[in-house]
Amino acid sequence: MRRVITEQDVPREGVLHVPVGTIFTPSARDLARDRGVQIIELQPHEMAGLARPEKTIALGADHGGFRMKERLKPVLEELGWFVRDVGVHEEKAVDYPDIAHAAASLVAEGKAALAVIVDGAGIGSAMTANKIPGIRAALCYDKASARNSREHNHANVLTLGGRLLTESQAEEVLRTWLATPFAGGRHQSRIDKISAVERRYLTWTPQNLKD
Repeated sequence: MRRVITEQDVPREGVLHVPVGTIFTPSARDLARDRGVQIIELQPHEMAGLARPEKTIALGADHGGFRMKERLKPVLEELGWFVRDVGVHEEKAVDYPDIAHAAASLVAEGKAALAVIVDGAGIGSAMTANKIPGIRAALCYDKASARNSREHNHANVLTLGGRLLTESQAEEVLRTWLATPFAGGRHQSRIDKISAVERRYLTWTPQNLKD
């Protein structure tokens, strides 16, 4: 689905970069002309170079989550995110660890603020993503789990089960997850402990288990 630009998306001045094929409402195009805003269409790789990491979200799916990924992509764009789609780009068999690693790595490297990964059940992608230092991936299946994972656990990766949730349920989980901020406070000390466990095993030896 192509992104649609409305009047609310038109800046007061300057340049508006959009992906090739973006649709403008007539009023948005008129407003851009009246404000002297230059509209420049860019290819996906060119858009990626302009996107701020804090407004970038990585998105990926295996064959079991492909259709749901395609449904959720315009939702993310509607919410103002620049989407880095790591695949798959068609419904063909692929190993979920490869996709989960590609999406979560963008978060760990600071190239994306968050990631959303969809496979058949969402379990394997969560397991894979959580092997990457700095990643706190949460498999969420309703609004309560989505809210808790962000508010209490400061999750930066969401995994979803493409064969366990309907598309409307997945969208509800996604919107809740993105709208919920980390509460901090007493929860921060627990996040610090998660990080401490992670650091301990980054230099793992059998002696670690005895300490």
